[in-house]
Amino acid sequence: MDHFLYRDGALFAEDVAISEIAAAVGTPFYVYSTATLLRHFKAFDDALDGMDHLVCYAMKANSNQAVLKTLAQAGAGMDVVSAGEYLRAKAAGVPGDKIVFSGVGKTVSEIRLALEGGIRQFNVESEPEMEVLDAVARSMDKVAPITIRVNPDVDAKTHAKIATGKSENKFGIPIARAREVYRMAAAMPGLEVVGIDVHIGSQLTDLTPFELAYQKVAELTEQLRADGHTIRRLDLGGGLGIPYERSNAAPPLPTDYGAMVQKTLGHLGCEIEIEPGRLIAGNAGLMVSEVIYVKSGEGRDFLIIDGAMNDLIRPAMYDAYHDIVPVVEAEAGAEQQPYDIVGPVCESGDTFAKQRMMPKLVAGDLVAFRSAGAYGAVMASEYNSRALIPEVLVHGDQFAVIRRRPTFDEMINRDTIPEWL
Repeated sequence: MDHFLYRDGALFAEDVAISEIAAAVGTPFYVYSTATLLRHFKAFDDALDGMDHLVCYAMKANSNQAVLKTLAQAGAGMDVVSAGEYLRAKAAGVPGDKIVFSGVGKTVSEIRLALEGGIRQFNVESEPEMEVLDAVARSMDKVAPITIRVNPDVDAKTHAKIATGKSENKFGIPIARAREVYRMAAAMPGLEVVGIDVHIGSQLTDLTPFELAYQKVAELTEQLRADGHTIRRLDLGGGLGIPYERSNAAPPLPTDYGAMVQKTLGHLGCEIEIEPGRLIAGNAGLMVSEVIYVKSGEGRDFLIIDGAMNDLIRPAMYDAYHDIVPVVEAEAGAEQQPYDIVGPVCESGDTFAKQRMMPKLVAGDLVAFRSAGAYGAVMASEYNSRALIPEVLVHGDQFAVIRRRPTFDEMINRDTIPEWL
């Protein structure tokens, strides 16, 4: 469920008309719903009720500080994958002991930054990383808390570019070598082993791959404890999908996920960490764009909008589907027609949908891309020297710009001309 609904034929974000925001900030723009963000966080938090747990929001999905602060005030921890994300989390008021540092390529400077500022744990991805982490921690007279990410070789049945749990993926230690690697970690004085980490991919719409992976983690936990390791924390990653195409069957609910976690891992007495990103932020956001032209082509009509692939890259990168709806609701029974919905960037890849059935639209009409709160603004660029678009947060009947659109002068003046020119 989200809080973007039609009222008297007009699309609203909570209690604010989308058209009102468009008039204030111009198009295109992103808009997020506070009520939806909090509802989705609470759904995960409640799903693990009865188990010691922490929901660490995967901020790579949407790292605007207003979004982070909204979730942090509700009790969320943060899952970060870079120094920049770590500093964003701290700037939003998240304490270090609620920040988990993931990612396969942590640098010495990033490790040092997190050890200085405080960290809940590093999710270690390789033996070389483990050795560097140990050396940096000892040089600082500190002990780094770690989990080791195991790769369970489970097919997540998701898009190849967001699958992370198969043997050919770059992530984690092969689970068959886990006991050996844990023995190495235990011998390093700069490290404290606190648990196990696993994450098999993103946008999963079936609980079976999760269950297969967690069964392997449960078995490994008992083996490692028998080897003398203290395993008190299980980081299960994120990955539960959202219904981008509303006509399709809905993915499992957080309650179903929580019941599965309890069934497979509840007997171990471990603290559970999960790192949802997309499910919290995805349906909490829209991208809103204006129709520039309606162009008749050879056997098809094009809706040319002012949003482009640099603003929302998912359709071009992943062939991803987004529901696209008019901001002014079509009358019941209104005739629909197929459009190719495209942006102004000079690439054929700048296409959001082909032959999408829509009510008749004209230049000046507004359209909204649903499920755009995750991997939208964070993956945007200034390709074609197009300015990054504003982000807006709605709270009841209020809205605020939480990242403004830069001016062209600001964009251009970031370049530096060498003296010889």
